[in-house]
Amino acid sequence: MDWFRRFSRLLRIRLMAKRRGTLHLHDVSVVPDRVWLSDIDELRHMNNGVYLSLLDHGRTDLMLRSGGWQKMMAAKVYPVVSAQTIAYRKSLEVGQRFQTESRIIGYDDVAVYLEQRIVRHGEIYARAYVQGRFLRMTGGVAPIREVGEIVGVDTSAHPIPDWMRAWADQVRLPSTKQDAPSDW
Repeated sequence: MDWFRRFSRLLRIRLMAKRRGTLHLHDVSVVPDRVWLSDIDELRHMNNGVYLSLLDHGRTDLMLRSGGWQKMMAAKVYPVVSAQTIAYRKSLEVGQRFQTESRIIGYDDVAVYLEQRIVRHGEIYARAYVQGRFLRMTGGVAPIREVGEIVGVDTSAHPIPDWMRAWADQVRLPSTKQDAPSDW
């Protein structure tokens, strides 16, 4: 996705957040959009990398409209994606309207987990599961309980399902303090 398209989408999300209404952190965020010419690849459908940027925008909308973003910035904490899995079902083509739907599934001791969907006319075109961690602007990881306190959520009241815990265990990479050699 070119930088102008990404910036314009993020600007629109920020400007429209107040007009679109407040969400609770566990509501479903819906961001309407359209496929631009710059979103497509040489096969004339939306590039798979663009979907990942759209998921970023969906999470941004959820955090802005729930007030979570503002509280985290005040606490000098910010979210990062630590793992994600996406499955593609149907292609989107230039000019087609769609929406990005995002919701928090739950939390474990270290992360938040979301389900995100790209939807057209009520039909799922792609679905992703995302694990997010939180970092301090001064360095280091912010524990999920602390983040819950910052945004006013009891994270222990929203556990993730067993299958998601198994997924997180399967995709986890070693800590940045451990070696992670690329041996095939």
